[in-house]
Amino acid sequence: MQEDDNQIVVPPSFVQVHSDARGRLRERVDALRARYELCEDLASHLVEQAQLLYHREGASETGVLAGIHAGLCTGEAGVSVGEARWITLRLAELLAWRSPDLPPLPPPD
Repeated sequence: MQEDDNQIVVPPSFVQVHSDARGRLRERVDALRARYELCEDLASHLVEQAQLLYHREGASETGVLAGIHAGLCTGEAGVSVGEARWITLRLAELLAWRSPDLPPLPPPD
């Protein structure tokens, strides 16, 4: 998704998180873009944290990602469950780790 004067391309996987069952956005494009930027930044910032947990704590890649996902799913994280799932999968991608098996998203409204 891209708007005429904006260079930020929101990937379809993120658009899906914010779409209803018919594929229509549940919020304005500018709000979607802002949420995407927040989630992308968060995934990028979590790279170092995940690497530290993996190397210092001896946790498995799957364990690290599962723990981060669980933390993101709390109310204090400031992201929705769908966004938490997207961030975790994006983090795995950034780390070049295997995508973890996460609970499926509830069906869209």
